[in-house]
Amino acid sequence: MMKANPIAIEPGVPGPEPAELPDDFLRQLTAAGEVDILLFVPSLNNRDTIGHVMNALQLGLVKYFPRERTAVLNADGGSHDGTPQVVRDSIITDFRAFLAANPLRTMHRITAAYDNSKGSWGALELLLSAAELMRAKACAVVSPDLLSIAPEWVESLVRPIRRQEFDFVAPIYHRHKYEGLLIKNLVAPVFRAAYGFRIREPMGSEFAFSGQLASRLLESGGWQQRCCEVGPALGVMAAAIANDYRTCQSFLGPRIYQSRRQEPDLVQVFQDSVGALFQGLEADHACWANRDGSSQVPTFGFEYSVALQPVRVSRKRLLQGFRLGVEELGAILEAILAPDTWRAVQDLGKLSDGGFHFPDELWVRVVYEFAASYHRSVLARDHLLQALLPLYRGKVFSFVMETERATTAEVENRLEELCLACERLKPYLVERWSQEK
Repeated sequence: MMKANPIAIEPGVPGPEPAELPDDFLRQLTAAGEVDILLFVPSLNNRDTIGHVMNALQLGLVKYFPRERTAVLNADGGSHDGTPQVVRDSIITDFRAFLAANPLRTMHRITAAYDNSKGSWGALELLLSAAELMRAKACAVVSPDLLSIAPEWVESLVRPIRRQEFDFVAPIYHRHKYEGLLIKNLVAPVFRAAYGFRIREPMGSEFAFSGQLASRLLESGGWQQRCCEVGPALGVMAAAIANDYRTCQSFLGPRIYQSRRQEPDLVQVFQDSVGALFQGLEADHACWANRDGSSQVPTFGFEYSVALQPVRVSRKRLLQGFRLGVEELGAILEAILAPDTWRAVQDLGKLSDGGFHFPDELWVRVVYEFAASYHRSVLARDHLLQALLPLYRGKVFSFVMETERATTAEVENRLEELCLACERLKPYLVERWSQEK
């Protein structure tokens, strides 16, 4: 695989002015002193779940890192449901009820507020500042809404950094074959082909990074805006990869969380996720354009299977959404897609339900042409992403039909074929990208 020049972190460019930290927060950091491990839980109205998360993190630190200097930091974005009080109450004083002994060192618990108007960057900026002041050697980010978290997650995220000297740890989740369809059918294959690393969850909500990487990010110019555009996980990981920091992934298990909606807003999720991916390609073009193929990354943890709740997929709605989109958005799609690609998509709309099949190479061409059009600003980017959604529905319908009776191993093989198609056609992405705006 060809090596690219690092571009995501620019040491010669002054970084953003550090945020002014509240006096109470600084006092807590000073009292805690230097730490080896800093766990971070951002929160916003997570009263029902954050207590369980905080307890799991405390137990994980004591069980797996009893001799390390540790701290758990909660940053709240302005909860109105009593979340901060639940955090304050979630303090385990006697670990002997859960473990064989109490910790050998004091575990510090720190609470703070972050500026929610900055979005995810506001929380991450607070973590980076705390990590710098406390000289943390390893940092891990964990969501506040997890129901399936266990103390073992702490070991899985932190051990590769503390014991094997990695700089970034991405998660691997145990998923039902129809869970995470957007990651499996679009985000992960394109990320792998572009950046050259076989990361299964490029946008995983749980991740860890070294203190060295945290310091570099905090002092780097342009990184604050980048994080706002692509999100913390993708922003930190892409920066690590582009600058040759050691990257790995670690198995966590099933990711079950408390949803705030009866049904996720697919349109919003799609726009956020694919928009972040395309924006990342925009920012990192100098990094990925000359990379060929992909490499395995070291993977840690024992990957096991457990029974998962079935994920229902409405095939009828998927296919109807595809056909309606092709019909109603024809003028937009014709402006984005190459003539041959557009004709092939139109032909798909004429297939019977039982004979419908969205070939991998056609799907990859569609995604790459949309990514290049996003780069060239062919039309408003929100509208462009909305136009891709019906075609994604068609690809998912095809995937569901193909894998209805497939085993887990067969599904993995099927997804590997899609990833390889993305790699084969990467020169096409580079070609389309370089066309005049």
